[in-house]
Order: sequence, then C-alpha cells, then structure tokens
Amino acid sequence: MLGAIIGDIVGSRFEWDRIKTKDFEFFMRDCFVTDDSIMTLAVAKAILESKKDPDILRKTIAGQLQEIGRPYPHCGYGGKFYMWMYTDDPKPYNSYGNGAAMRVSPCGFAASSLEEAKMLSKIVTEVTHNHPEGLKGAEATTAAIYLARKGKSIPEIRDHIDKHYYPMNFTLDQIRPAYTFNETCQKTVPQAIMSFLESTGFEDAVRNAVSLGGDSDTLGAITGSIAEAYYGIPADIRECALPYLDKRLSAILNEFESRYKPVKLC
Repeated sequence: MLGAIIGDIVGSRFEWDRIKTKDFEFFMRDCFVTDDSIMTLAVAKAILESKKDPDILRKTIAGQLQEIGRPYPHCGYGGKFYMWMYTDDPKPYNSYGNGAAMRVSPCGFAASSLEEAKMLSKIVTEVTHNHPEGLKGAEATTAAIYLARKGKSIPEIRDHIDKHYYPMNFTLDQIRPAYTFNETCQKTVPQAIMSFLESTGFEDAVRNAVSLGGDSDTLGAITGSIAEAYYGIPADIRECALPYLDKRLSAILNEFESRYKPVKLC
C-alpha cells in the first residue's frame, strides 16, 4: 500500500506541470500527499475496522472515507467527490473517474484470494464510483496487485489484464507523445498498469508512470501499488516517503502494515 502513497507523492508536483521524461528528481520539497494517499489510507482503515467482513465493510466504508478525508479539504478532491465527501447523506454518483483505482490498493494487499480481492474492491468502490468502468478500473488494479503479490510473473499479469480487463496492445513509447491529462479509469488504469509491466524495478515503474505526462499523481499511485506488490520498496525510498505523512495518516499505515505485512524487496 505504501507504494501507492509513494507514487502519489512523487507524481504530485507534476499534475499541473507535466513532463515527458523519466529523468527527474524523485523526491523534492514541493512534493506532497494528495487525495490519492488520503483515500488509500481511508480504505485501509475501513478494511482494518471491518476485518474484511463484507457486511460490515458495506455499512461503514462511506463513513470511514469521510472521517479520514474531511480534515483535508484542500488535498485535491474532484468536484463531485468533494460534494460527496462533505454531504451528510453520501450516495454513489455513477462515476468512472480514476479515483476508483487510486484508492483501492489495500484490497489487493489484504486479500487472501483473488475472489476476495475483487469482492473488497467492489465494496469500497461502488460507494462512489458505481459506473461499470469505475468498477472495472478498480478491480483491474486490485487483481494486478494481488497477482503480483502472489508471485505471478509480469507476462502472467499482463495476460490476465489483457484477457479480463483491457487490451494491453501498446507500449509507453507509442502513447507517450500524444498522451494527455485524463481523469477516467479507462484512460488511466491501462496506462498505469503498462508502466509497471515495462518496468525494471519499483523506482523505474513510478518513473514510467510520471513520464507519460498525464494525471501524474494518480498514475503514480496505481503503478506504485502494483510495483510494490511485485518488487517491494527499497529502504531508502521508503525512508524518504514516510515524513510526508502526518501522524494521523502514519498511524493508519503502521497499523495496516502490522496486520498485512509489506512485500519484501526482491
């Protein structure tokens, strides 16, 4: 799960100042935690509190997202999600935005089976993003994380995504020149997954995602979550990332990693 947070932090400074290169400083003083990380940690908290019981999770996920998220009104919430966050009667709004996939990584790390991973993904997603494309993007991300965590090879993960979710018939070099900012799942999740599939390590995966010049924090979060599950996170990168989290968010991360052990570095 920390991989998603690192991808978010690294990509944060490029969301409105996009680049088309992998040659950049990984962490800078102007990097910051966005809604991608905060909502990821909210999902983690909901999974911890519910102990993965689907009935409890269904009843509590909206409240957990709001409880964790409301103290951060300026973290980058989209317009509709912002209204959802601060209403007293939150309802799903048929969204297919990439916010569905950016927050779902705890499901892939907590699940004991692929079916459980998909079930958790659906519950934590449909509370807002109940459009079929939103649900698909979240599930594809979760499935990739789970398969990576369980030791599947990059070709096996690619084949699974290609067969069940998106055609993976492109390369980053092919799409990079024309790729632009896009907030939909269908124009973010395949590109983020490919950023992992073409990678040689955790840091390289995040650099791939940011170099596309799109919604960089969300691309980074999705790619980083899968890359963590496959490669693990280098100790120096982990140490650089943790100070970006405040005490409240750090406590959730620590609790989640205590319950669901992080992937060891390959």
